[in-house]
Amino acid sequence: MQVTISDGKITGVTTLQAPSGDPRSSSISAAATPVLASEALTAQSAKIDTVSGATFTSHGYLASLQSALDQAAAA
Repeated sequence: MQVTISDGKITGVTTLQAPSGDPRSSSISAAATPVLASEALTAQSAKIDTVSGATFTSHGYLASLQSALDQAAAA
């Protein structure tokens, strides 16, 4: 997960690695990650809802996003 922060605001969220071994997981991730990124930009945090039907992807995304935000805050 790469988070871009400008003037204290989240301006970009990029998924660097997503599931790719299983076609179903890849499809779910491809559909869910843009929604999650949009929600993160709107909320300006990792405190966003999960995507229905993509619970595991959502939880992994939120954990990675929070970790990236924590690292950015510590820098």
